[in-house]
Amino acid sequence: MHLIDRYIFSMHLIDIAIIAIYVLAIFLIGFLLKDKVNSFSDFMIANSKIGVGLGVASMAGTELGLITVMYNAQQGWTGYFASFHIGLIAFLVTLSVGLSGFVISKLRDLNVKSIPEFYNLRYGKNIRIIGAIFLVLGGILNMGLFLKVGGVFLQSIFKNIGIGLPVIMLILLILVLLYTMMGGMLSVIVTDYIQFVILSIGLLISTFLAIHELGWSNIFNYLENKVGEVAFNPVSNPDFGYDYIVWMVILGFVSCVIWPTATTRALAMKDSKAVKKQYIWSSISFLIRFIIPSFLGICAFIYFNGSTDIDSLGGMPSFLKEILPVGILGLVVAAMLSAFMSTHDSYLLCWSTIITNDIISPLSREKMSSSRKIFISRIIIVLLGIYILYWGLFYKGSDDIWGYLAITGSVYFSGAISLVVLGLYSNRVNKYGAYCSLFCGLVSLLGLGPIKDYLGLDISASMIGLVTLAASVFVMYFGSFYGQVLFDGGKS
Repeated sequence: MHLIDRYIFSMHLIDIAIIAIYVLAIFLIGFLLKDKVNSFSDFMIANSKIGVGLGVASMAGTELGLITVMYNAQQGWTGYFASFHIGLIAFLVTLSVGLSGFVISKLRDLNVKSIPEFYNLRYGKNIRIIGAIFLVLGGILNMGLFLKVGGVFLQSIFKNIGIGLPVIMLILLILVLLYTMMGGMLSVIVTDYIQFVILSIGLLISTFLAIHELGWSNIFNYLENKVGEVAFNPVSNPDFGYDYIVWMVILGFVSCVIWPTATTRALAMKDSKAVKKQYIWSSISFLIRFIIPSFLGICAFIYFNGSTDIDSLGGMPSFLKEILPVGILGLVVAAMLSAFMSTHDSYLLCWSTIITNDIISPLSREKMSSSRKIFISRIIIVLLGIYILYWGLFYKGSDDIWGYLAITGSVYFSGAISLVVLGLYSNRVNKYGAYCSLFCGLVSLLGLGPIKDYLGLDISASMIGLVTLAASVFVMYFGSFYGQVLFDGGKS
């Protein structure tokens, strides 16, 4: 009884009812759609039949997950308005891709289901398998902290209810696994649409109430008086600088073109013309997903007067708990849970189907049926879930969440940029250079906090990422030119 009393005290029953109804509704949708999955192509990319409207909402929903809201709010808490350059760069890069069709239109015209499948067409089966392994390695490292961040959010909202972070993470994981395995990409896209609507409303209401609570001019006056120029200028802010800004341009391109969760949605579109429209409209969501959470992080910093007693990651949810009225808090938490499920089901589906389609299937001695591929993918989803629970509990790095995501993702994308871009637009690269470029991406692991501390490296993670990317491009050409000497002694 004591536990229930504290639970109700932490959050009103109306808010709890809103959250419960939403979660039940989402699972009902997943249950109703599970019979719509008739093949592995349905499960993986919804059989490439998604229209522009739903495609834009799905892209926005996936890219506006709880992890996105939390790490951008953390950036706002620590980087203030100077952190807005990240969103502006993401907007401009995504818009440019949409207007030009650069890379993504060519990939869609090839009718591939994934980037490793493109590797197979351009470089051969072995590169497809190795490339998929690097993709999965970078991807599962990247999502290793997702579950923990979701747990921190709920812990900040509910406060002390007698349930520790590990238990919260386990409950969240079970919810995500059940839903993801139920319906594949079709249910994920429908969930994304619902989540996009609810979360957009929730964030807009939160922003309005935050401004009402603090006062528009007071926000700027506080930072100008207490922090100074570094609160507004990313060049002078010690957390950013020129190398960081260039690194954000690279990440802006990666997040909309190279990163598999975005690419999967592009490849699920009806045709390349629809893909371009999808990216033009999605560029707005790429801007909003950075700006609004960062602004809420700034407001949280000001509200708590930059208190060191509050963790930068938990500042924004603690702030929302303080200012949102009954009903609105339930709506926002439901939206955040929706965002949490959206991102996790997208990532788990993405990595599991790539492992099945681009690693296990090519290595199989006989052709695998769709039903067997779906079964294997679901087993992999469970295994990945166990991993993210373990990693979230035991990883002790001091990196901020955005920095962690950038450097772990570069294990994959440092090589993938060379293989995809040069593979589509240059005839001078081949499988030998592809081998070199892929393995060069491992250098980016030097940017992880624990590894930097162990080796005593005094260099920013962004600089390490840029150097790794430049090296990957160089060895792509070097390996292509001298590949026969490097790999088979010069034999043709």
